[in-house]
Amino acid sequence: MFSSLVVLASLATGLASAASLPLAVPFAAVAVICLAAGAFLVKALPAGAAEPERDRAPAADPAPFDRRGTVPFLLIGVLGALAFASENAHQSWSAVFAHGELRSGTGLSAVAPAVFAGTVAFTRFALGGLKAAHARAVLLAGAATAAAGAVLIAVSPTLLIAGLGLAVAAAGTAVLFPTLLGIVSRNVGESRRGRATSAVTTVSYLGFLLGPVYVGLWADAVGLRGAMVAVAGLAVALFALAPVLLRLSGLGGPAGRGAAADDGSWTAPGAAVRRSPGAVR
Repeated sequence: MFSSLVVLASLATGLASAASLPLAVPFAAVAVICLAAGAFLVKALPAGAAEPERDRAPAADPAPFDRRGTVPFLLIGVLGALAFASENAHQSWSAVFAHGELRSGTGLSAVAPAVFAGTVAFTRFALGGLKAAHARAVLLAGAATAAAGAVLIAVSPTLLIAGLGLAVAAAGTAVLFPTLLGIVSRNVGESRRGRATSAVTTVSYLGFLLGPVYVGLWADAVGLRGAMVAVAGLAVALFALAPVLLRLSGLGGPAGRGAAADDGSWTAPGAAVRRSPGAVR
């Protein structure tokens, strides 16, 4: 849904620019939409929605994360950071590339991030049901596709070819982070799943933050086309590191190398999970 609304925002901002509306207009429109969404949530959420359910049996307190227990999720987060850096690099710089390198107008340039975000949304909706057994293959195929798309953008002579490159890059990057989250959630007990996914997401969003900066630094050094080649390098790095970091994390098998227990712990490959008499099954 995030990517779907990026499409609408990109196209609407492009239309505003093409119509020579003041720069403040898109920001004011977003502010109004945010206030309306907040008011809707206040009315739509039932009273006490944030309170814990009274009829659920109390769960045992999960074991705290220590340094050793956090490391596997930090390793997965590194892969997520590479994925998000590539994704936000295209999302943030594609319109600039279209305008600066391909000489498209400001209104038409807004189509570039819309194409990227639209492809991301479609891919995530379409492939959300992939089986866990294909996780590693999806990561490698996604990284390779993202790299190929970035290279195609770098050499594109026209906006049409750049749009094709953006679609290819988007299809590749779209599957990366959801697949990584799926690997974590399948291999961590429910009582620790929230903290595990938080650790992965926090590290991953560092890549989302730094991706546009990465492109800017390379653009200063070698130009925007060279910067797109550097973005392809992010995908190549993910392709090379994914098997290594998945193996080191212990979550690299089809269903992980460890088995998640209901109390949040997990065991080494081949070991039986010990359950207490009252454990939830």
